[in-house]
Amino acid sequence: MSTQRKEPRKKLMAFTPVYDIRHKTLLGYVVDLTLKGAQVSGERAVEAGSYYILGIEFPEVLPAMDSARIVVPSRAAWCRQDESSQSFNIGFEFNEVSKENAAVIEAILERYQFRSALNDSDL
Repeated sequence: MSTQRKEPRKKLMAFTPVYDIRHKTLLGYVVDLTLKGAQVSGERAVEAGSYYILGIEFPEVLPAMDSARIVVPSRAAWCRQDESSQSFNIGFEFNEVSKENAAVIEAILERYQFRSALNDSDL
């Protein structure tokens, strides 16, 4: 299995908490997101290779969304301490994303992602 990312990461501008549903604990906050996974910044390290049921709480401002929360089975692919702070960066790989969850993620990315460059029409 290749460890290369198949989709470019997209950083989010929205405050997005991520929970471990099984243990009812906050893991951290989304740093970037794709349909395949997410990078989360949190206060505690997690073991790479361990499995989680993630609950991701998106902002409730998209009128087309039935739910501002998705629940997705995931694997912690890696975990590293941030060199500039006491936090940990965790790479989660989504194991399966339902059509409904994919639609929510796509809508969130469209609305909240950082733009890497401005077009003339953005000025």
